[in-house]
Amino acid sequence: MGKLKNIAGIFLRVGMSVILLVLLFKLNKIDIRDLAGDIRAANKFFLSVGFIIFFLIYFLGFLRWRMLVIASGIRIPLLKLVSSFSGGVFFSIFLPSTIGGDVVRTADLAQHSQKAKEVIATVFLDRLSGYIGMAIVLIPALFLGKNLIHDKVVFSSVSVIIIILVAILLVLFNNFIYTRMNMFLSAPGAGRIRETIKEMHQEIYLFRDRKKVVLYNLILSVIIQIISPLSVYFIALSLNININPLLFFIFIPVIGAITLIPISIGGLGLREGLFVVYFAKAGVIKQLALAMSLLSFSFILIYGAIGGLIYVFTVHHRRLQHHQPSSV
Repeated sequence: MGKLKNIAGIFLRVGMSVILLVLLFKLNKIDIRDLAGDIRAANKFFLSVGFIIFFLIYFLGFLRWRMLVIASGIRIPLLKLVSSFSGGVFFSIFLPSTIGGDVVRTADLAQHSQKAKEVIATVFLDRLSGYIGMAIVLIPALFLGKNLIHDKVVFSSVSVIIIILVAILLVLFNNFIYTRMNMFLSAPGAGRIRETIKEMHQEIYLFRDRKKVVLYNLILSVIIQIISPLSVYFIALSLNININPLLFFIFIPVIGAITLIPISIGGLGLREGLFVVYFAKAGVIKQLALAMSLLSFSFILIYGAIGGLIYVFTVHHRRLQHHQPSSV
């Protein structure tokens, strides 16, 4: 029954991606042939620069997660960690939003480390660190570029993102608020959920005393959040889109935060719609905004395929290692 439910959920999100894309093309009267022509005409040099910069997002993202894994006391061979991370990158293409990849790498590494709680905590903190880094980059960019934006939707989106972030941080790192929240989970039947949240909170709370790890992690997150808009900026240059670079440091983090909502496969459809909505506010032709999003998604597909190859070719090695008797 559970498997059928999961399969139905996947098909539902695939359908949602298709519906969102169809509506996007219909409502904005985008011609597929013209769109394909814009993509083919993209400047290859700027695209290549954007593609190389995009790789740094994954490389630094891996280093950030590895830092948390080591700090949590999880001893795992580097190859296994690379394999789990690569599997997450690959499966994030097919699973709901980018969070789907987090679930895969969590399950994969937990299986080999036998430390499920610690692994879940590292993946959650890795995601949270990226969220904080996004806010650190977004707020100054919005302040510097406030005269470029005359739309309340952008400011409202940023406000919601910051409120959610503050709420999560308070629940995780403030014992008073955490205790009060736990009272809401005292209903009959919520024991398992309450215990799971309690164990997670304990693992995450330990990082309060690992300030150096947290600091380095945030620095990497800020760098990643600077690199991501830069990659899209070079995609825009390849399409001859010339707008203020500050807008990319405002729009891309907001789009990234919203596409975490698991309503479509890999964020496909939702992300493209957001690109059109936000960049149209900066005067970008909707067709070019869509082309920019699709080219960005092509980077995700290529690196996801590379991640899939790494994952597949290391499966045999990981199984051999997993079944070897411990030397301890």
